[in-house]
Amino acid sequence: MQFQKMRKTHTLLAGSVALLLAIMLSAGGAGAESTADDTHTRSGNRQFEHTASPGKDAETVVILHGLGRSSSAMWMLAKRLEVAGYRTERFGYRSLKQTPDQIVANLSAQLARCCAAPERKVHFVGHSLGGLIARAFLARHQVPNLGRVVLLGTPSKGSSLADAFKDKWWFDLLGPTVQQLGTTNGGLASSLPPPDYPVGVIAGVRDGRENEDILPGQDDGLVTVSSTKFPGMTDFVVVPAGHSTMRYSKPVAAQVVNFLKTGKFKKAQ
Repeated sequence: MQFQKMRKTHTLLAGSVALLLAIMLSAGGAGAESTADDTHTRSGNRQFEHTASPGKDAETVVILHGLGRSSSAMWMLAKRLEVAGYRTERFGYRSLKQTPDQIVANLSAQLARCCAAPERKVHFVGHSLGGLIARAFLARHQVPNLGRVVLLGTPSKGSSLADAFKDKWWFDLLGPTVQQLGTTNGGLASSLPPPDYPVGVIAGVRDGRENEDILPGQDDGLVTVSSTKFPGMTDFVVVPAGHSTMRYSKPVAAQVVNFLKTGKFKKAQ
């Protein structure tokens, strides 16, 4: 009983710190994210949240959320992809508890159950950390029916914020994956090879100069535009959206659909 109370206290504390950090770094909550874990993941059951299929032959889009979120955080994007004719699978994982290796292993097991049909093309869309997880998975696993990949606000060169706060006492409370999000060699981002598949990168730009000393240049409140770019990307576009709000943005969803269908983003005329 005492152990359970201590564990619950640690979980609440870690969640509170993560939420507070997001609020501080996003100017009063524009980029704040809930730290609730996906219920499927917590119970140990299936980790994919299925949505209604537009048709049995529809292509599948696997959607991965970011740090401290759950699969429900991506519901709006999933709905818009469905309207565009895709079947969606939202993968939930415990970003504040699991290592990247554990997350990738769970993703592999779940994909084998839901998306192994060779006749159905499978695309990936990852927001923030979810984009790094998608790339880590694809670096280790062959997907014969792989389509295209879109990264939303993903720090593909590592996170400057992780560098800035790594020595703070509360940083360890954010879990093992956060420890690997820095820009130095040995981090998750630096360990990933250039992609051998088509990948489009969407970076957000938000007004404000709150984090100018930590995030030089244009940024979405948490990730700089420059850190989203990496060797081997197929196409790149900047949208007027904050780090968290891009998940709900209709123009962002339209860009995702355009890349999944054509391999290119729609550029302003």
